Amino acid sequence: MVTNWLAELDGRQVTVDVPASSANLGAGYDSLGIALGLTNRVEVEVRGWSRGEIELTVYGEGSGELPADRTNRCVLGIEAALSEVRGEIPEGVGWRITMHNEIPLARGLGSSAAATVAGLVAGNHFLGEPLTSADLLRLACAIEGHPDNATAALLGGFTVSAATDAGIESLRFDAPRDLRAVLFIPDVRFATQDMRAALPESVPLADAVANLGRVAVGVAGLAMGRFDLLRVLTVDRLHEPYRAIVSPQLTRLVEAARGAGAIGACLSGAGSTILAFSDSVRGITRIEAAFGAAAADTDLPGRIAVVSPRNLGAHVVRT
Repeated sequence: MVTNWLAELDGRQVTVDVPASSANLGAGYDSLGIALGLTNRVEVEVRGWSRGEIELTVYGEGSGELPADRTNRCVLGIEAALSEVRGEIPEGVGWRITMHNEIPLARGLGSSAAATVAGLVAGNHFLGEPLTSADLLRLACAIEGHPDNATAALLGGFTVSAATDAGIESLRFDAPRDLRAVLFIPDVRFATQDMRAALPESVPLADAVANLGRVAVGVAGLAMGRFDLLRVLTVDRLHEPYRAIVSPQLTRLVEAARGAGAIGACLSGAGSTILAFSDSVRGITRIEAAFGAAAADTDLPGRIAVVSPRNLGAHVVRT
């Protein structure tokens, strides 16, 4: 019976850590990603007979903003995992969720995907982890709509993913230990749907060919340890030029980072965060100074963060 398995879970708790992510990496629109060392820690408790109530407490990013109902991405993830295995969610089940969030909302750092993946990992844990990574990724994409951030949040490292007729195909490989991501995180927020609406329905063939070449060379280079080829990969002609029309300030920041010697620089996802790579303290310092100057020149308030790529994806840290 449905109620039997719920009774077994009532009162169970789990804590999941999940990383931020940056999608696209320039030319790899909707297919490439990297996990970053900003994390959300999500604590979930099963409330078996709580009349379906969801008790949500958020510390840090998103405090007072995230919905405490079944539209919450974490709740969607939990219940998607349970439904996949058990078939249905019993009426009356609720959740007590506490989030300690470092990932900013609506800044192109995968906050939505992180919440979804955290919920899926928590739900899978409650059932004894019957779902594979491929299963979790498929469910995450059903909720998120595309695999780039979800793959990086789930698997960690550099990720390549694509939707095929047979499902989602994904690959990952570790980022090097000395690579750093320098982030300029503007105060302004960009909704993903708004930034997608800025894109044309078709693009010139030459631009599509240019991106295909950059992705091919860039991904092969990363897989071979040629991280210098981030300079090639992070130059885009399919989406960033059109998104720059919405906010020309972002292009100035990307150009400033490249001018300061970044290995590569691009929009993080749809923005508004700018991502630049470096592998030296001197390089990081120069990029930070360039970001600060460009932001001041364009009257774009924000903050700078330096984080490592994270090779560990979402995982259970406490039960």
